[in-house]
Amino acid sequence: MESSWATAGPLEDVMLDSGWNVRSLLAAAPGVEFENTNALCKRKQYARFKFPGTAYMYPEYVLNQAYEETDVFVSLAKLKQHADCGVTLSIKNCFGCVPASIYGDDAGIDEPNENPKQGRLAVVHQAKRQPSKIAPPELHPGTSNTAGVRVSRVVADLTVVRPIHLAIIDGVESMAGGEGPWIRGVRPVAPGVLIAGMNPVCTDAVSTAVMGFNPRAGKGEAPFYRNADNTLMLAEAHGVGTTDLKRIEVRGVPIEKALFRFVG
Repeated sequence: MESSWATAGPLEDVMLDSGWNVRSLLAAAPGVEFENTNALCKRKQYARFKFPGTAYMYPEYVLNQAYEETDVFVSLAKLKQHADCGVTLSIKNCFGCVPASIYGDDAGIDEPNENPKQGRLAVVHQAKRQPSKIAPPELHPGTSNTAGVRVSRVVADLTVVRPIHLAIIDGVESMAGGEGPWIRGVRPVAPGVLIAGMNPVCTDAVSTAVMGFNPRAGKGEAPFYRNADNTLMLAEAHGVGTTDLKRIEVRGVPIEKALFRFVG
């Protein structure tokens, strides 16, 4: 599953355009399916994920039904920084779970736009509008229009309503300085590590430490430069896991030996 950028077309087509060997993936196991979760796509209705307590952003998230049908959810992410949210790891990787048909810039006001062509800047990043009426509005409108705060809150909420059972973070080859080439100053890096864990907060905390950062850092501290909330700490406050490295069992190569500083 993936929310393909600015399209509700078949995920297979997007993957082929990106250089993936779709035929090999289809042959890897019986019953392999591909689902673009940017809209309804192959499903007939959306699934509702009500937050069991006090959420940061939305009291309920409306997602593609494929996320409801998932028994074991794996977040396969890159080991890299993010200009707004500090780091892009297994938790931030799930931002795309919220469909652009509902939370996108060109989402319908009264109903979802099942052919979205834009991202989620106006709704989630910038607080310029609310999602389609199929989903509830945010809990605290007007309190923040900072992307690093808003996006971090959404993905922290998602770790509760759509739990990650296995976090796999690819740090074999990546980039430092931001999440993509549109960020000024990014550069390719090759840490040569692969990190996996069964708790996304713990796994992301170890990954952040491997990048040379403090996983418990606050706003304005590296890597949370743009006054961003620490997503890991937000998810920890939800009771998902811990960012305290002393409480996390690390097997294989110790953090000190896997260390690859993304800054300095």
